[in-house]
Amino acid sequence: MYKPLMTLTPEQQEILDGKQGETRAKMMEVVVRYGDIFHADKLLDITHKKSHFVTSFGLSMLKPVYPLMDELIAAGCKVEEGFTMDPRPLDYENVSCGPLERFVFSGIMYGKQKDYEAQLEKIGLDDKDGFTCTSYLRENGNTPKYKDILAWSESSAVVFANSVLGARCNRNSGILDTICSILGVVPNFGFTTDEGRKATWKVIVKTTKKPEAQILGSAIGIKVQEEVPYVIGLDKYLDELPSEDTIAYLKDFGAATASNGAVGLYHIDKITPEAKELGESLIREDAKEYVIDDAELERVYKSYPIMWKKKDAKPHKAFIGCPHLNLKQLEDWTKNMVAALKEQNREKLVINTVFTASPKVIELFKKSESYPLFLKTGAHLSYICPLMYLDNPIAGSKPIITNSNKLRTYTKARYYKDEEILAIITGKEQCK
Repeated sequence: MYKPLMTLTPEQQEILDGKQGETRAKMMEVVVRYGDIFHADKLLDITHKKSHFVTSFGLSMLKPVYPLMDELIAAGCKVEEGFTMDPRPLDYENVSCGPLERFVFSGIMYGKQKDYEAQLEKIGLDDKDGFTCTSYLRENGNTPKYKDILAWSESSAVVFANSVLGARCNRNSGILDTICSILGVVPNFGFTTDEGRKATWKVIVKTTKKPEAQILGSAIGIKVQEEVPYVIGLDKYLDELPSEDTIAYLKDFGAATASNGAVGLYHIDKITPEAKELGESLIREDAKEYVIDDAELERVYKSYPIMWKKKDAKPHKAFIGCPHLNLKQLEDWTKNMVAALKEQNREKLVINTVFTASPKVIELFKKSESYPLFLKTGAHLSYICPLMYLDNPIAGSKPIITNSNKLRTYTKARYYKDEEILAIITGKEQCK
């Protein structure tokens, strides 16, 4: 029997001792061993009990996952308050696929999708529209409060919850996230502690205009890796929270820091809740410094490799929305597309362009005045995960453009700034 290094409550020790069954004992041992590795002193009760899981995809190769799920179900294990999931990997209705692509998706890659979702429902998935990487948005209804303790695993969701909401969560793996959520506890180390939330980097923004969120996040992620940055100088470009524009900016900025590096928490001076409360006292005395100006952002942007076989190929598709867009972003993109098409005397986009958002945001957008205008441009709207779509070797080998630094990092998609990708999809410019 494993002897924990951390201190457990009598109830937690009983679970570890097997008094609530063998399965729960194994689960508790996993969590305790994990915490002991990182020198956690105890287990914390999860206070925001609606979790968010990253493993939404029924990949056939994830063979150990499915019998594990069966064991949890047989033992009556369940996330009592339910949970949301990352986006589904497939949407044939709104994201076109050829016959061979469909065969690879449904027959080889995601052949377990239907069975896996049935398993998820039995352990607490309670919302058929809860598949999104932006569960924290107000439209999606899974929004933790300041200083809530979480068990989440999606990197872009974790960094948003930690930074913009001021909740407390380490970057857990998908299965550990599931186990912690069922048990209702997480180990106390890292971002759940005051000391672990202090910044080890002081980042000073000295740009002449509002920096592109995706490139700024990329630059910081590459530089600081998994450490905590405190960003000074960005507040002059951002409205106070909960501005929808600021939420969208920080959502995309954070996703880039988390994918181009491994950032799980950042502080924005005068904007994010802990920075507003504690200010520069959050910066450690031995913090390193990184100054970002226009030239540094351009250097980072120019460093991105072009991984297409033919550098001058016409794009096959454009994906906009990784992470998923919020409602304001969909409305703004629609307005900008309509204006750009009018300038070019065009009615339709010249590139097959897919905008991705959560099912609930899509439902709201379809009721808005912007939606008919969006449809007239020929754009497509989907709840899909673009990253999972491009994991298909056939789909992923085609020339794809995106404004998502996360998608660029994990696939062969080519990154463009917002204004550049708008010009390309509306026919004003070609890829260059």
